[in-house]
Amino acid sequence: MHTVAVLALDRVIPFDLSTPIEVFTRTRLPDGRAGYQIRVCAERPEIDAGSFTLRAPWGLDGLRGADTIIVPGTATTAPPSPEVLTALRTAAGDGTRIASICSGTFPLAATGLLDGLRATTHWAAAAALAAAYPDVTVDPGVLYVDNGQILTSAGAAAGLDLCLHMIRRDYGSAVAADAARLSVMPLEREGGQAQFIVHVHPPTPKGSTLEPLLTWLQDNLGRDLTLADLATRAGTSTRSLIRHFREQTGTTPLQWLHSARIRQAQHLLETTDHSVERIAAQVGFGSTTAFRDRFKRTTGVSPHTYRRSFG
Repeated sequence: MHTVAVLALDRVIPFDLSTPIEVFTRTRLPDGRAGYQIRVCAERPEIDAGSFTLRAPWGLDGLRGADTIIVPGTATTAPPSPEVLTALRTAAGDGTRIASICSGTFPLAATGLLDGLRATTHWAAAAALAAAYPDVTVDPGVLYVDNGQILTSAGAAAGLDLCLHMIRRDYGSAVAADAARLSVMPLEREGGQAQFIVHVHPPTPKGSTLEPLLTWLQDNLGRDLTLADLATRAGTSTRSLIRHFREQTGTTPLQWLHSARIRQAQHLLETTDHSVERIAAQVGFGSTTAFRDRFKRTTGVSPHTYRRSFG
């Protein structure tokens, strides 16, 4: 039987903690036997879980001998104690599979086990993870990343995607599909985390020399605009415009324009029943094909799929 140790750190997020416990506990093999046994482990006898106090039946010694260790997210991104870091590093050295859910990527990154690897976390925390651990390649657009021994997942429900993925690795697609049905969850969700990211309007620096141009652009996204058009509107050369954009927005004029158009398209898909073709024209794409390609590159899903999810 495969042993899964779920590590409850201080200020653990209850949803992230319960997901692997429920999914793995309910997994059954074709002959009816349980596929996993669960250990809930913690550094101390009692752990702050926000709205309640958790009493874990296992200490850090419960991590030893486990086949898999799950690190749920916590309400803090501070590194855990040296004892926890040592226990995780020791387990990794023994060949134990280690996976994180949501912000559980932060304590996992603190061990150094993610250095040089690709990883993910909740999209809202991705920038903070990348800043705190520059040796980790952070991908905020996916639901989970499987590096073999070390796995990471995005926020909340993505932990369920990761658990089902590990069940399929351990016991095959049929067992994983049964576990997915019990969870009322598809075995594989279309798209990644990118479709859930809030793409706010690109920043308009107040009082900057670009503010009049950016305000005008927000009101004229549907027009066929070129870099030369933007430079003429700003009363400057294209070279100067690109330099000012880099300095004041951190991006290029066309990248800024693409981001603004996709965000406006998301808003129209969420709030209107306009056809995809009409929306493509409304936000300034010369062809529906170009719009579909850009939209999927940005959000990870097609406009139709996005509307089904959020319309």
